[in-house]
Amino acid sequence: MSTLEELAQAIIILIRLGCVCRFIYCMVRLSGADEEATKYKKRARNVVLFFVLAESIWQVKDLIFYYYK
Repeated sequence: MSTLEELAQAIIILIRLGCVCRFIYCMVRLSGADEEATKYKKRARNVVLFFVLAESIWQVKDLIFYYYK
């Protein structure tokens, strides 16, 4: 069971790092491209939305496991 938990923790870390890197990339591109500003704003918003949903899923999973243990 500990291997499965370690794998889940690794996935959470990868999701967090990926979202941070993608958000930083979108902000850098947003500062440099005026004609593509709306595209990168939308991408940055989607990254934040994905991050919130991903974190919510892990929290709901933990709550369910805590409740049924």
